[in-house]
Order: sequence, then C-alpha cells, then structure tokens
Amino acid sequence: MDIAVRAWLLAQLGPTTDTADLDVRYARLTSARAVANEVLAERRAKLLADPLRINVDGVVTIDQSNNLAGLERQITALVDLVAPDELTEGEVSKDLVTAPLLRARRGR
Repeated sequence: MDIAVRAWLLAQLGPTTDTADLDVRYARLTSARAVANEVLAERRAKLLADPLRINVDGVVTIDQSNNLAGLERQITALVDLVAPDELTEGEVSKDLVTAPLLRARRGR
C-alpha cells in the first residue's frame, strides 16, 4: 500500500485506525474502497450487536442510533468517492509496461 492510499484510508476511517490492520486488509482485498467498506461494515455490525439505546431514569441515557446513522451515511458516501488506487472515468491506466529490446538480426 502506498502513502496516498494509506492517507485516503485514514481520512475515511479516522486517524486512530490501526495502519498495520489496514496493510493486512489491503494485501488481502487489493482495493482501498474494499478495505474502507469492510472496516465500516465491521463497525456497523459492532454497533448493532449491542443495544442502541440504554436509559436508566434519572441516572444515564446512552443513545447510539445517531452513530449508526452516521456510519450508514459514510458507507453510502463511499460509492461516490474515488480512491487513489482507482481510475477516474476516462482516465488511462498508469501502469508501466516494459519489454526487452532485441536486435532484429544477429551480429557477426
């Protein structure tokens, strides 16, 4: 994973995201968008595994429903973003192709 991809992923997922984990995921998935989707889906699943709202009258109220809505908006917004390892529409591939140069005839 190059610096631009890592910076994009940290911008999408937050600066405290474990970069070693991102490297492993990127090596497996080979796409920054797929890595971001997987991390956000795991965060969403973790929120759904616990109660979204806890209310103890007069003591404490914890409401995670806004966090869930924010994660779902972020997952939806990834569709419109262009990751640094993707080509934009109409862009030509930046891959470099090399070929050895050989003489047409053998020298004497």
